[in-house]
Amino acid sequence: MAYGVSSTNPSFEPFVEVAQFDQLRVTVGSEFEVEEGLMEYGIPTFYVKLRRDSKQAFLRLLNRLQAMDFLPILRRREERVVLQVVRKPPVKPSRRIVNLALFLATVGTTFLTGYVLSVGWVVEGLMSEPFVGAAMFAVAIMSILVSHEFGHILAAKMHGVEATMPYFIPGPPPNLGGFGTFGAVIQQKSLPPNKDALFDTGASGPIIGFIVSLIVTVIGAPMSHLITVPRGTPGLPSPILTILIFSLFPPSGTSGNAVLLHPVAFAGWVGILVTMLNLVPAGMLDGGHAMRSLFGGQTCRILSFLASMVLFLSGYYIMAMFAFFLSMQGHPGPLDDVSELTTNRKLAFLGLVSIFVLCLALPIF
Repeated sequence: MAYGVSSTNPSFEPFVEVAQFDQLRVTVGSEFEVEEGLMEYGIPTFYVKLRRDSKQAFLRLLNRLQAMDFLPILRRREERVVLQVVRKPPVKPSRRIVNLALFLATVGTTFLTGYVLSVGWVVEGLMSEPFVGAAMFAVAIMSILVSHEFGHILAAKMHGVEATMPYFIPGPPPNLGGFGTFGAVIQQKSLPPNKDALFDTGASGPIIGFIVSLIVTVIGAPMSHLITVPRGTPGLPSPILTILIFSLFPPSGTSGNAVLLHPVAFAGWVGILVTMLNLVPAGMLDGGHAMRSLFGGQTCRILSFLASMVLFLSGYYIMAMFAFFLSMQGHPGPLDDVSELTTNRKLAFLGLVSIFVLCLALPIF
């Protein structure tokens, strides 16, 4: 199952001609004070002093080096700051036909899912035409997925990060154990320039997807219906947010011990669940991007393992294994891994934690 943003760790070509070293040193020296410069395993390496405006200086240097088909990488090495210059890796063009085909396939599988859900409503005498419910579910769930992915794309464009269009992933309907889709992903073809960009590209999708999921659930809640089911009948886990929404916008019906979710409300429930899973702080998930922008690599690895354990203990076994696998891969971080995240983004990180808690599905006893 894939959600949110995915990223590749580019295989940078490290070697440059020695004759280019002096030119690169001059270019780096135009933005940073160079303490020492050397060729380290064929890679131009410069130990530099940070400036008051080092974040902006790095962005200016990035633009200048990109024009020369190079990229700067800024890291701390013990007590010193090192800037290495590598060749910019080639970017393969995307095949838009694949994106379009997967999008149309996912529209089809979500429509089928909506139809399966609506048949239950027809059987209960609460809906006369299942095709209407099918279309409503497909529009609702695709709106959530599209808004989530384009949140990532807009943030990537704002920060100059090269990214593909979304790859939507079709899935089976509920009677076969699915929701009609496994979400969508975009592939980043370049690393974010700094921690601000890394946070924005990771957080934008869940935030926008959360807002749209909230709207969809509010619309679908009063369209849902109270029904009576036998005691012990299996049901869906209830995210904290849906409990709050259904208390403010109660479903129709006068009595019952369970809620039959309208297809629109079910789409909102799926969107809330996907948002929660996206925000798991592990590897290359959206939550992993946000966490990596705030903490160092070793801290992120520890938190990722803990997140995997929490998922497993919560019953999300497949997602726990996926998060554990991502934790093993680590996170490459941004090009500038030295400058700090802005205060506003640190506060926004607390907002992401709040969204995660609201979307957390409570176990059913």
